[in-house]
Amino acid sequence: MLKPLTVQTQQRPIAVDLFAGAGGMTLGFEQAGFDVLAAVELDPIHCATHEYNFPFWKVFCQSIETITGLEIRQDSDIGNREIDVIFGGPPCQGFSLMGKRALDDPRNNLVFHFIRLVIELKPKFFVLENVPGLTIGKHRQFIHEIIETLQTNGYQVEENYRVLNASYYGVPQDRSRLFLLGCRQGLSLPNYPPFLSRPPQQDLAKLPELKPLVSCPTVWDAIGDLPPIEQYPELLLTDCTLAEYQKSSFYAKILRGLILNPHNFSYPRLFDLRQLTCSLRSQHNQQSITRFEATEWGKTEKISRFHKLNPQGLCNTLRAGTPSNRGAFTSPRPIHPYSPRCITVREAARLHSYPDWFRFQGTKWHGFRQVGNSVPPLLAQAVASEIIKVLGIIPSQPTEQKKLGDEALLYLKMSQAAKWYHVDPNIIEPRKRESKNKV
Repeated sequence: MLKPLTVQTQQRPIAVDLFAGAGGMTLGFEQAGFDVLAAVELDPIHCATHEYNFPFWKVFCQSIETITGLEIRQDSDIGNREIDVIFGGPPCQGFSLMGKRALDDPRNNLVFHFIRLVIELKPKFFVLENVPGLTIGKHRQFIHEIIETLQTNGYQVEENYRVLNASYYGVPQDRSRLFLLGCRQGLSLPNYPPFLSRPPQQDLAKLPELKPLVSCPTVWDAIGDLPPIEQYPELLLTDCTLAEYQKSSFYAKILRGLILNPHNFSYPRLFDLRQLTCSLRSQHNQQSITRFEATEWGKTEKISRFHKLNPQGLCNTLRAGTPSNRGAFTSPRPIHPYSPRCITVREAARLHSYPDWFRFQGTKWHGFRQVGNSVPPLLAQAVASEIIKVLGIIPSQPTEQKKLGDEALLYLKMSQAAKWYHVDPNIIEPRKRESKNKV
């Protein structure tokens, strides 16, 4: 039996986020007590949002296929220090398993480069996050190849990998993700996090072990205090305004920053609590409004295929739209439980466990894409907290308030963001504009 690390220190451990997106896992690991000194992301729009929310750390707007471990060290504050954990969710696009290894499929190159950077940077631990579908049928061969490659290169891997549902960790959303955990040979593997909450309306007779747990927040716990956007005509033109909030649930008070969560070890951000952000209104035609009103809670509207949220239940899985090179699809956005409209990006962020100071790109399409692509911060925090335990670190809450970045970063167009990071403006293919007919 390997002994866990026993050195305890108040110095915050160091992490690197690969495939960082807007920063959901970065935030979750920060909340657990890590300093995520470097994040790698290809999309300039995501990089700009990440830089706004984490301006004190380094974001590399670069392909995972070209960046090296040496660059990450030299061009961030990591330098020669030992890295405690690397984490990320590489997209898995190909499973051509006939006659060859899945890792040899060029469509799975991103997973290969995740492994390469783990080997180059030699962190104590790694976390690979992905879709639950990898655990089903022939796709399990792909996981076994990943495990085998890492084991061959000096890492233990938890072979009893698990799929975790965010609703068991305080997130009011039915969202499941695979997490593969590993550590360097000679260290102890972290545990998977125990359940922290039980979903609303859970059948306790089937899962009696959930009885002692607190209930997961509901949809209305998450968004019920947000100002009614219909009362703010300026939100037809801008995504933020000063507004009057309603009575907040315990969950909403934490996300608003009205009360301190003793288990949150992220840096406090300077933020005006009166401000409502990420709330650009959608303009629906009368036919859509009528259909939305007639749709029952928990049901799918037949024309748009939008799901109407049950205020006393969980949100369905929030999904991301795709860029034009992957179809330029806009994912269905849930219908508000009481207003005949789609939810705002801020409401989606609340349902994803993002605090209100965290902001997304100013357009609805990019904002929803950033939320839907990300790991809910509270789920990432639960996983990261188990690594903190194995490191033997007792985290403490920082007292230093951090400034957020320049708001202009949130309103850059793709070409402008690409120019900001000195990358090819076509690094992500431009979005193909949809029909102007309003839904």
